[in-house]
Amino acid sequence: MIRFEQVSKRYPNGHQGLDKLSFHIRTGEMVFITGHSGAGKSTLLKLIMCMERPSSGAVHVGGQNLRDLGSDDIPYLRRQIGVVFQNHQLLFDRTVFDNVALPLIINGTSADEVGRRVRAALDKVGLLSKENSYPIALSGGEQQRVGIARAVVHKPALLLADEPTGNLDPELSAEIMALFEDFNRVGVTVIIASHDLPLIARLHHRTLTLDQGRLLADGES
Repeated sequence: MIRFEQVSKRYPNGHQGLDKLSFHIRTGEMVFITGHSGAGKSTLLKLIMCMERPSSGAVHVGGQNLRDLGSDDIPYLRRQIGVVFQNHQLLFDRTVFDNVALPLIINGTSADEVGRRVRAALDKVGLLSKENSYPIALSGGEQQRVGIARAVVHKPALLLADEPTGNLDPELSAEIMALFEDFNRVGVTVIIASHDLPLIARLHHRTLTLDQGRLLADGES
């Protein structure tokens, strides 16, 4: 599903984001990426999404070498990926329904199918009753659930999350992680960048530990 082969990323200011990083994540795995701030977690996710390109090495997603993708191919790649951000990046002038529907509308999905899929996603995250609410009226945990519903509404094969529990208390964090496990159980490959080591340790999934852009450890937490 995801393969990094000797991937390095060096920024114009001289910062080494990743340094000869190699690993393989199989289809259907749930994997945590951890490490201190600046270890390379976010850079890794951006490379998978083609938001950035590696300085050297090869990144493969779904058997495709991303180096071979032209700019016209990138939207197709991203339609196979759901992304959850730490700050959820919701549109506060749109309802919960409209926020979740956005990826489907961009993809040209029919109105009937949009309604069906959005309500199914909201039901999955326990927010079906909030479809007409605005994000400002929701708690932080509920806003993050809306972000997750938006990330999975188009049924992606791969779900990426960048510090999805960074602003939540331990109980809410555990609930959010349980949602990711639910999606993983139905075959979605899940990759979560997180520095919440106690929470990661309780979940017993494969963990890649980065340090200064290098792979420090690869195993179950």
